[in-house]
Amino acid sequence: MKSRLLAGLAALALAIAGTLMLANYVSNADRRAQAALDPIDVVVVDTPVPAGTKVEDLASHVRVRSIPSAAKADGALASLSGSGGQVTSVALEPGEQLLASRLVDPSEQTTPGAVEVPDGMQEVTILLPPESVVGGTLRAGDLVGLYVTQTDPASPQAASTQLVFDKVLVTAVQQAPPSGGTTTEGTSAVPNGSSFVTLARNSTDSAKVILSARVGNIWLTKQSVKTPPSDRTPVSTIGIFK
Repeated sequence: MKSRLLAGLAALALAIAGTLMLANYVSNADRRAQAALDPIDVVVVDTPVPAGTKVEDLASHVRVRSIPSAAKADGALASLSGSGGQVTSVALEPGEQLLASRLVDPSEQTTPGAVEVPDGMQEVTILLPPESVVGGTLRAGDLVGLYVTQTDPASPQAASTQLVFDKVLVTAVQQAPPSGGTTTEGTSAVPNGSSFVTLARNSTDSAKVILSARVGNIWLTKQSVKTPPSDRTPVSTIGIFK
């Protein structure tokens, strides 16, 4: 009986020792594997960041993560230190590494001439609120539809909206930097600044754009080369419910 008890205790001790040795081996293997990956810190975007965001306001949108050095993108930043006073040149999306090239001096942010103007065209700039420029998401190079709403002077309550131009090239967008603030993870902050949107049109169309901005309201829609052409039928306040 005593020999059986001793044998059982010995077996239990061996089992415990084996478990500890296995755990220690696995732990050391994990450390060896991690060391082999040569981890490096990079700044990664956590939540959407609008173009023009100040570096000082980026802390709530990004975090530093350790990744294998082989996965580090060229120019990725390890921290925000030394980038003070700069702004994001483009909108940033969750998951992307923050590149030094994405941060520029405010004076270098998108300016007229960012996209080549087609031959025979000229540039005309209009000032629009965020809701009229697809929530402030328009960028140089985009194609837009230009809608104009006008009110009948004889009947202030009667208005009509019509697509005036299709596939208008946006050559530049200048936006006021958004104010700081936090948002629910995965959502974008509501833009609160107006935008100067520069369009490429011929002289006659430019005159129509300028007049529409003075006597009516302009609203832009984002289009693509595959957007079908519109029949440009005007919609009035009466026709909304038809």
